[in-house]
Amino acid sequence: MTSLREKIAEASSKYPKPKELTFQYGTSGFRTKAVNLDSVVFRVGLLAALRSMRLGGQTIGVMITASHNPPEDNGIKLVDPMGDMLEVSWEAHATRFANAPSDSDLSEAYENLLQTLKIKPDSVSRVAIGRDTRDSGPYLLGALTHALDVLKSEYTDYGILTTPQLHYLVRCINTKGTRYEYGEASEKGYYEKLATAFKTAMRGRKSRGKVTVDCANGVGGPKLKELLAYIPKAAQGGVDIEVVNANVESPEMLNSQCGADFVKTQQRSPPSLHPSPLSRCASLDGDADRIVYFFNDSDGQFKLLDGDKIATLAASFIGDVAKLAGVASKLKIGVVQTAYANGASTNYITKSLGLQVVCTNTGVKHLHQAAKSFDVGVYFEANGHGTVIFSDSALNELATHDPQSPAQKAALETLVALTQLINQTVGDALSDLLLVEVILAYKSWGPHEWESTYTDLPNRLVRIEVPDRNRFKAVDAERKLESPPGAQKEIDALVGKYTDGRSFARASGTEDAVRVFAEAATRGEADDLAAKVAAVVMHYGQ
Repeated sequence: MTSLREKIAEASSKYPKPKELTFQYGTSGFRTKAVNLDSVVFRVGLLAALRSMRLGGQTIGVMITASHNPPEDNGIKLVDPMGDMLEVSWEAHATRFANAPSDSDLSEAYENLLQTLKIKPDSVSRVAIGRDTRDSGPYLLGALTHALDVLKSEYTDYGILTTPQLHYLVRCINTKGTRYEYGEASEKGYYEKLATAFKTAMRGRKSRGKVTVDCANGVGGPKLKELLAYIPKAAQGGVDIEVVNANVESPEMLNSQCGADFVKTQQRSPPSLHPSPLSRCASLDGDADRIVYFFNDSDGQFKLLDGDKIATLAASFIGDVAKLAGVASKLKIGVVQTAYANGASTNYITKSLGLQVVCTNTGVKHLHQAAKSFDVGVYFEANGHGTVIFSDSALNELATHDPQSPAQKAALETLVALTQLINQTVGDALSDLLLVEVILAYKSWGPHEWESTYTDLPNRLVRIEVPDRNRFKAVDAERKLESPPGAQKEIDALVGKYTDGRSFARASGTEDAVRVFAEAATRGEADDLAAKVAAVVMHYGQ
């Protein structure tokens, strides 16, 4: 009889690891050219089953996506039972599996982990699978299910999903029948939950004009269209949404001259859009877990409303409604940012809103964890990836608070609706879109009023490819380089030459690249500072 170890090695031989490549599980899992990914996907399948076994058969999510990367790339990441990112300690296991030199080394690594964690080989494992619209998805799905079949794991393929939808489904599956029940574990359940909460939060409010949503020619396009079937038009108390860049029939169009990453990095509207002055637009990324807003002012100048603007909008609104509901004194509201946050937004939150700001390393796992230290934790990366987390005590306070007036009752109902509208498992572009639309309707604001809350310092983000990203080690919430030696000293010297200058270099968590962020008092100074710091990175990266 063939042993499990032999079965794993035999199946793995169909997906040989490229000898010249080293893989690393980062903030967004594994991500690289799709042609080099099948061995990684097979091995992640083994790890997903092991993770489920270790947690008593709870369902683990596996998402095949490369988000905002080019169409020829793909990636894979794991989702833990409550819809969170994979526990950090397991990232090393993923990296070890992915880099096992041979099939026999892989099967040995599997058995060693099984023994180390004291997992019985015949334990039950359950996996939920989703993927985006990339044309490499079906083949990689085959490699994943092959691994799960070898281990006789139970799995459900949910087909094409946004990444946040899979996070939602995983949490729903694992909380069903408990006091933490999150919703119906289906796409329909997801749409109905968001729509019901949206309609409640919009009660008595009126949306101003339509919002045009650029879907990056990714999975967000068809999924937003499906959601709109549940959302009333503005005339019926909802919102008018125009969906554009939703071509998923041509995979090569994904993220091409469109999407949240394009808008954020290029600081301009997608060429396919021609928005009229003061009309609001939003851009999703390729797997719909990021969103940024933008508009052209009355002079035709482009204005970006990024994750910092969304965070300040959400934090100020939740704070205001909490006061109206009579619960503000019982809720500790805070905002979590990264080094990418605009300095002007940090000043606005602390000085104008009077809220606490915490700075963490880049990556949703760091922000999500830090947000849990608050009763209401708001976190958005500047790139538009973020959400709001309500603690158990906050939810209990909202559920048990006795309003003392009709106005308090209405405000309390709005707050409760927000806890349902917001996807608390992870950043969700569709959920965040509806959240922003609710807030703008409440305030009777257009994009100009929103943008006027504070003035961003001009900034520039530059990506530099390097042979080995691991040479660049950052400290102080990734705001300073510890290595290579001497690099930070040169960056500091450059920053000191610019008014309101700030810049840092950070290695990517998913690819051999370093991202340079720079901000200064003027656009020209920000661009110049970014270019000069990029040159420092290129010099030290050689």
